[in-house]
Amino acid sequence: MELLRAEKATMDFGGVRAVDEVNLTGKEGQILGIIGPNGSGKTTLFNILTGIYTPTGGMFFFQGQDITGWAPHKVVQVGIARTFQNIRLFGNMSLV
Repeated sequence: MELLRAEKATMDFGGVRAVDEVNLTGKEGQILGIIGPNGSGKTTLFNILTGIYTPTGGMFFFQGQDITGWAPHKVVQVGIARTFQNIRLFGNMSLV
């Protein structure tokens, strides 16, 4: 069963295209990974999926429902969440 689908997901920042018509499908029970070098648009793809940014093109579907451009709190309510990379979460703690 299809769980998540991106159709031509696109994000432009002024004259820079950060994500260029990405298509992907994730099925229930699958584990997917997005890999690529720094600056290739991985984080931007997650930001448009999770509502941090509104995509400039394309669509996202979750369980068959169009979630394109939803606010982050609405995306979380249907079961999609993300974490942010932070290398200094525990700056005052040490391992002994």
